[in-house]
Amino acid sequence: MLSIIRIVLVTLYCILACIFGCIYCLFSPRNPRHVATFGHMFGRLSPLFGLKVETRIPAEAKNYGNSIYIANHQNNYDMVTISNAVQTNTVTVGKKSLIWVPFFGLLYWLTGNLLIDRANRAKAHNTIAQVVNQFRTKTISFWMFPEGTRSRGRGLMPFKTGAFHAAIAAGVPIIPVCASNTHDKVKLNRWNNGLVIVEMLPPIDVTQYGKDQVRELSAHCHALMEAKINELNAEVAAREAQMREAKS
Repeated sequence: MLSIIRIVLVTLYCILACIFGCIYCLFSPRNPRHVATFGHMFGRLSPLFGLKVETRIPAEAKNYGNSIYIANHQNNYDMVTISNAVQTNTVTVGKKSLIWVPFFGLLYWLTGNLLIDRANRAKAHNTIAQVVNQFRTKTISFWMFPEGTRSRGRGLMPFKTGAFHAAIAAGVPIIPVCASNTHDKVKLNRWNNGLVIVEMLPPIDVTQYGKDQVRELSAHCHALMEAKINELNAEVAAREAQMREAKS
């Protein structure tokens, strides 16, 4: 019964948020500020899924300037967990097929996000060029999932290089954002689904990397994020064990 109530409430919330969000965005279509606004709005759904999301954002993050944020991409629950870390004037780079998702697709486009055609390498490279050009003309940051797909419990998967090519070409820092494990964590019929920690790491200076060192930069970021995710998973396990002991 609890799962049915949750599904109904989440569906209604999402449909209404998308409809009114699209109307709101029509007054300033594709304004990058909208992405954080609606990302945080979807993040407010986490308690409805029985999740306590702890977001750790450095106080100085608002002063980072143009950057590329990279995050681990686990599953659809990223919409209510890691979305809380999206910063103002940050847009995401998502697959082109998102535009066809009912209600959400139009909102995704109107908020200013960038759509990439992964099946067409030439168009994908052109999208990366657009990212670099926008860095040079706007106050804007980009949020990317360098794994290129949802990991679904397979750990941090190998990174594609697009985000790192763009960062080196534009000379902007890379900022990793890590979320603890959510695979098989949410049971819709369970009231309390535990803790998720989302943490933003310090910016990584890319000026020491040349265009021929993209894979080195990618490997460095992957190692940092993998270590942090393991650390967060261990912390979550310890804190949830303490909570269970306190209740028993």
